Amino acid sequence: MHSLPHIEFGYMDDETLAQHAILDRSAFAAIYKRYLTRIYRYQLARCGNPADAEDLCAQTFLAALENIHRFRGDGSFAAWLFGIARRKTALHHRSRRNHASLDDAEEHADPGANLEQITNRNILLQRVYAALGSLSTQRAEAVLLVIFANLSAAEAGAVLGKTPAAIKMAVSRGLNDLRQRLMWKQSED
Repeated sequence: MHSLPHIEFGYMDDETLAQHAILDRSAFAAIYKRYLTRIYRYQLARCGNPADAEDLCAQTFLAALENIHRFRGDGSFAAWLFGIARRKTALHHRSRRNHASLDDAEEHADPGANLEQITNRNILLQRVYAALGSLSTQRAEAVLLVIFANLSAAEAGAVLGKTPAAIKMAVSRGLNDLRQRLMWKQSED
């Protein structure tokens, strides 16, 4: 790949940017910058482990770079990219049937936080992760894509093959289920 004359990619819509990325790595770098946080948050919510989420992010963007020429613009670029992220995470779960442990917290601790803050945050993350795992697959995926990855209902619907209305309903019911499960868990403690 070679660089084209300097183009300001930050203002381009996703679909145009993806077309430029076929020939220009700096355009793909703009895609990476635009979507890194959203992909990471989605991966982290799906796997519960920061190191695995980072690996899955890298795999997602590598696959996107290698296959950017296959994006035709028929649908949203975000849906195409999150489709890749979803497949990478599914492969990860098939190959590794383990969950994040609180031991991982020390590795990724905020140096400014005290032990009690770190422990409380990780307990909450474990509860949310466990509660997400207890939701139906459709509701969990809808919540992850809309809430954690910040996709629109239409974009999440394109990833999951559902209508925006079905996604909105799944998110609403999924959040309600999460609230109930988290309140129930809290009352046990």
